[in-house]
Amino acid sequence: MAKPLKDNITGIFSLMLTPFNEDKTVDWKTYEEYCEYQASQGVEHLFAVCGSSEMACLTLEERLKLASLTAKHKGDTTIVATANMEASWFAQVEEVKKMSETGVDGLVFTTKAFGNDPERLISYIGELKEFTSLPVFMYEFPGLKPHLISGETYGRLVKECGIKGIKDTTCTMEGITAKIANKGDSCVIQANMPFLFEAYKAGSRGVMATPTSCGGAFFRRFHEAFMSGDMKEAEKRFHEIIMLDNAIDNGFNNSAKYLVQLQGIKNFRPINRTPDTLTPARMESIKAFHDWCVINGLML
Repeated sequence: MAKPLKDNITGIFSLMLTPFNEDKTVDWKTYEEYCEYQASQGVEHLFAVCGSSEMACLTLEERLKLASLTAKHKGDTTIVATANMEASWFAQVEEVKKMSETGVDGLVFTTKAFGNDPERLISYIGELKEFTSLPVFMYEFPGLKPHLISGETYGRLVKECGIKGIKDTTCTMEGITAKIANKGDSCVIQANMPFLFEAYKAGSRGVMATPTSCGGAFFRRFHEAFMSGDMKEAEKRFHEIIMLDNAIDNGFNNSAKYLVQLQGIKNFRPINRTPDTLTPARMESIKAFHDWCVINGLML
């Protein structure tokens, strides 16, 4: 059994992709298969309804169903899901209530374009949090700018609103360490891969990053090595993560979807609701990376 999320806020939060049919409707059957694949990677948590899920292109009903299905197939993990994507305050209140009832273990709130207004952000999060009893994490979601917050603001969110952690997307060590210095008993969770190893050395203890959507086991191996104190092994695993990150960076998230397909989820089409597509050359490059991972025991 997984530990309750309130007692286990560190570790790997694997992001969930959304599979689409050719007509851009959600492929629910494939999603359920994908949930089981993600849970099998040995990670502590799954992050349903996230940026990599294309949450900005999904309806509220679709987001709620994705969260419910992830909770249904979560295995020995806990689930968090974004719960404040609706436009109006009253719609967000209903969204929080409904998302809390899907079976997820925690909610994620975006900074909702209040990055430059700390007082408004803290008031907003504190009031919205009153509508759920679940643990709440913050997300500097780039789709709603200005999204970045200071370390001081984050510290106040922890102290005044009881926030449990944050997905940092500053992509700078200055931004990361500022939050770590103010984290209290929360967890600073990484989205940036080049600084992952340095961020862990500085005190970060979690990951919410795009490559987890198709390679959660890479991060489990890194996290376990680091936490055991084996820095040589952790550095090796970090290098593998950088190769994974580079392999899917061009064309994400279609590239990640294709890599999932190569790992056995045969109907996971590399299709987004945006017009983005993968070229035959990119697909060959991803396949070559997958084959290398199989040869080296890193993937199936």
